[in-house]
Amino acid sequence: MTRAISLHDVNKSYTRGTRVVDRLTLDIAPGEFLVLLGPSGCGKSTVLRMIAGLEEIDEGELLLDGEYANDLPPSERDIAMVFQNFALYPSMTSRDNIGFPLRIEAPGADPRPRVDATARMLGIEELLDRFPAQLSGGERQRVAMGRAIARHPSAFLMDEPLSNLDAKLRNHLRAEISALTRELGVTTVYVTHDQAEAMSLGDRVAVLRGGVLQQVGSPREVYALPRNVFVAAFIGTPRINLLQGLVRAPLDGAMTISLGKQYLRLPEPLSLDHQLLRVQQGREVIVGLRSEAVRIAKPSAARPGEMPLTGLVEHVEFQGHENLVHFNTGSRPAVVPDLEAPRPAARPARRRRREGPGVLDRLRQRADALRAGPVVVLDEPPDNTPVAPPEGRLPGDLIVRTTPDLQLRHGMHVPLLVDLAHLFVFDQHGERISPAPARLPDLEE
Repeated sequence: MTRAISLHDVNKSYTRGTRVVDRLTLDIAPGEFLVLLGPSGCGKSTVLRMIAGLEEIDEGELLLDGEYANDLPPSERDIAMVFQNFALYPSMTSRDNIGFPLRIEAPGADPRPRVDATARMLGIEELLDRFPAQLSGGERQRVAMGRAIARHPSAFLMDEPLSNLDAKLRNHLRAEISALTRELGVTTVYVTHDQAEAMSLGDRVAVLRGGVLQQVGSPREVYALPRNVFVAAFIGTPRINLLQGLVRAPLDGAMTISLGKQYLRLPEPLSLDHQLLRVQQGREVIVGLRSEAVRIAKPSAARPGEMPLTGLVEHVEFQGHENLVHFNTGSRPAVVPDLEAPRPAARPARRRRREGPGVLDRLRQRADALRAGPVVVLDEPPDNTPVAPPEGRLPGDLIVRTTPDLQLRHGMHVPLLVDLAHLFVFDQHGERISPAPARLPDLEE
C-alpha cells in the first residue's frame, strides 16, 4: 500500500529563531516520485526528517493519508529512509543489515525469505555474506536500499543517496532507482542539490530556497516556465544567460529591449506576452535566454520570431557532442547574488515618499513581505566601466550551443539569431513577467 503525504503551512526553526523551513505547503500523491531540489542548506533534508518523524514540526500540519501525524512516532509511520552516508552496521553482514528492521518489527518471524527476494530484486545475492568494509560504495548503497525495500514500506524518503558516488556509478544507480520505485509503485520523496538527478527522476520537482518553496511542477514545467529568476538560473545546464535590459515602448515605434550596445526588437504584431511588457517602459528588467534559444546564422536566414544580434567569440568549450561558445555581445550580465547560498540576502529598505505610502505602495510592501527575498541586484556601473563576469563564469555574456563541426576561434565576429518565443523577462525582484503568469492578478480581489 502506498501513501499520500501532505504538508500544510509547516515551519521549522533552530537556534536564534532562524527559520529553515518557512510556511511550506506541499501535497504528494500516492505513488508519486517527488524531488526536493535546492542549494545546500535550503531546508530539503529538514523537510524529509520532519516527514520521517526525526524532527519535530514547530508549526503546521503533517498529514499521512489524510490523518494528522505530527505526533506519530517514526516507528508507526510505515516509512523507510535511505541516508546519504549509507548508515550500515559495520559488524553485520549485508544479509543481517537488510534483515535487521524485519527482526525488530517481527521478532519471531524468519526474515530470510524477504531478504533473499530483496537481494534478487537488487542483484546483490552474492554480496549477502560480506561486511560493509568489503563492499564498494555502489554496493553499500544497494544494501542500504535493500534494507529499506525489505520492509515493504508505504513511502520511501531518500536523502541525497548518490552524492558520495562517482559520476558513472551515480548515473547507473539513478536509472536503477527510477525503475525500481516505478516497479514498486511506492510514494518516494527524494532530496538532491543536483538538478540533473531531479530532472531525470522526478514526476514533479519542488524547488526550495531559504526554506521557502519557489516552484513545484513537472521537470518540463519548471525548466520551460520558471516562476522566478532563481528557478531559471538553478535549473538548466549550462546556466541560463541573464542580461540586464531596458524596455523601450514608444507609442509611435517598435518596442525594443536594450541590452547595452545592442537591442532586441520585438516582432509586430506584438504577442500578448510582449504587449504586457509595455508597463515596464523605461524600467530595467532581466532578460533570460537559454543557450538553445540562440543560434549562429545570418539575418537573411531568420525564421519568424527570430531577431539578429552579433557576438564576439571569447571562448569555445568543446564537449564532444557539442560546443559551448561564449560570446561578448556588449551586454551587462545580471548578477544573481549568492545563487548557491541557502538564504536570500535581505532586501534593502525602500524610501518612503514624504506624503507617506499610497495604496499601491502598501500592496507592494505586503507582497514583498511574503517573498523569500530578492534574487537579483541590478546595479548601474559607471559609464565606460567594464563589467566583470560573475564569479565562476568565464568571460562573455552569452553562451550558445553549436554543433562540434562548427569551427570558431577567439576574436571572430559572428551573426546570431535570437528566438523570441523562448525569451524570458523578469522584473527587478526576479519575478517572471514574460511569458506572463497563467493567471493575472485581479486588482479587485
